[in-house]
Amino acid sequence: MSEQVVDKRRRLFLTAAATAVTGVGAAYVAVPFLASMNPSDRAKAAGAPVEADISKLELGQLIRVEWRGKPVWILKRSQEILAQIAEETSMLRDVDSNESEQPESCKNTARSIKPEVFLAVGICTHLGCSPTYRPEVAPEDLGADWKGGFFCPCHGSLFDLSGRVYAGVPAPLNLVVPPHEYLTDTRILIGGAS
Repeated sequence: MSEQVVDKRRRLFLTAAATAVTGVGAAYVAVPFLASMNPSDRAKAAGAPVEADISKLELGQLIRVEWRGKPVWILKRSQEILAQIAEETSMLRDVDSNESEQPESCKNTARSIKPEVFLAVGICTHLGCSPTYRPEVAPEDLGADWKGGFFCPCHGSLFDLSGRVYAGVPAPLNLVVPPHEYLTDTRILIGGAS
C-alpha cells in the first residue's frame, strides 16, 4: 500500500508541476500576443491632440498644422473680413452651418471660438481635395463676386472665409471645424475637448 500512497503523491506533484509550467508558458506566449493588439506609438500620435502657436500669426495669414493626418488651417481675420462674412450670405448653401460638422462653441457666423481666428480641416467636403487659400477680392478667374475664401481646384467648389460653402458647387457641406480649445491667448489645442 505504501507504493500506492507514494504513487499518488508523485502523481499529484507531477500534475501540479505540469500545471504551473503550462500556466507560465501560456502567460509567456499571451503577453506579447496581447501587447501586439495595442495601437502603435505612431497610431497613438496620429490621433493625439496637437498644439499650435499662433503668437506670430498676422492679419490675413494662414498657417497649416497636421492633425490626424489631415491639414488644419488657422487663419487670422481682420475686422473688415468679419464684417464681410456677416453680410455675405445670399450665395451660401448652409449659412448657419446647421448641416456641417463643428463644435458647439463654434456655432456662430464666424464659425470660431474667437472671431478673429478661424480653424478648419483643409479638405474639401466633395471628394477630399485640398482647396487653396484665395484671399484676393474679385480675381479674374473667380469673378467679380468673389470676396476671398477657399477655392477647390479639383471640381470648382467655393468656400467663404468662414469655410461656408457656396450654393451651386459640388461640395455639399461647409468645411469641417475641428474640436479645439485655447490653452492661452496664443496657443491652441486642436483635437482637445471643445
